[in-house]
Amino acid sequence: MSISLKERLQSHVAEIARDRDPYFATEGRFYVRQYVRQQLMEWGQVEAYDFTSLGQTHQHLLLNLPGQRSLPPIVIGAHYDAVPNSPGADDNASGVAVLIELARSLHDQPPRHPVRLIAFDFEETDYDHAGSTLYGRQLQGEPLRLMLSLEMLGYCTQSPNSQKYPLAAMKAIYPSRGNFVALVGNLPTVGDMWHFRRWFRWAGVPCAGLPIPMRGTVLPETRRSDHAVFWDLGYRAMMVTDTSYLRNPHYHQPNDRVETLDFDFMVCICVGLAEAVRRL
Repeated sequence: MSISLKERLQSHVAEIARDRDPYFATEGRFYVRQYVRQQLMEWGQVEAYDFTSLGQTHQHLLLNLPGQRSLPPIVIGAHYDAVPNSPGADDNASGVAVLIELARSLHDQPPRHPVRLIAFDFEETDYDHAGSTLYGRQLQGEPLRLMLSLEMLGYCTQSPNSQKYPLAAMKAIYPSRGNFVALVGNLPTVGDMWHFRRWFRWAGVPCAGLPIPMRGTVLPETRRSDHAVFWDLGYRAMMVTDTSYLRNPHYHQPNDRVETLDFDFMVCICVGLAEAVRRL
């Protein structure tokens, strides 16, 4: 009997959601790294990218999937580390689970553009020492079609006034219920934002877009993920997110657990993402 996408996402999150801080939970960190590597290896050769930051060796995992044409790649990343004393089910086992299932989907039905899937290490630190920052700086201007950062994709609630915003004025424009997926992109991604929003809605999940000028410096909350360095380097980049602490009360807490997530919500996000990437 085949396993459904929902069951696979649940299984991935259950394996990843454990203490895995690189300094205080090295056993859990190693387990998660090996699990993610094994899952991605089903769809191609996985490259390990070692780097040193703050005296510790870390490792990204990269899977390159061919596209139908020789075009600049789409980079899709999700960080697999977590803060100390939190299993990090939403932050960011949910994003990594979707990344793994995107590998399956885009391998079976390739998009026009090649896709580079990256499980980033060491996001839970400051910008200058983050793994994605070091990775981005080594691209040296390599052409990219788009970068997508999958940052917390599992928390959904229908409760009134459950969605918070960093600016009070945003409440008049954006939904009050935390039941949508958000796209936070720099200004060059405005067209892509409309494209992705269309396919998320097609997949059955509400979607809201937030274009940000000036590399997000006008609203620093929008820079808190692996896309920030890509903004700084002039690439088109978007964060795909459930809005993190602006919705999820378990953010960076011991109770960020599997049972708090909405896997039907995650299924819709995964289906919508795959279709949008294929049609880009």
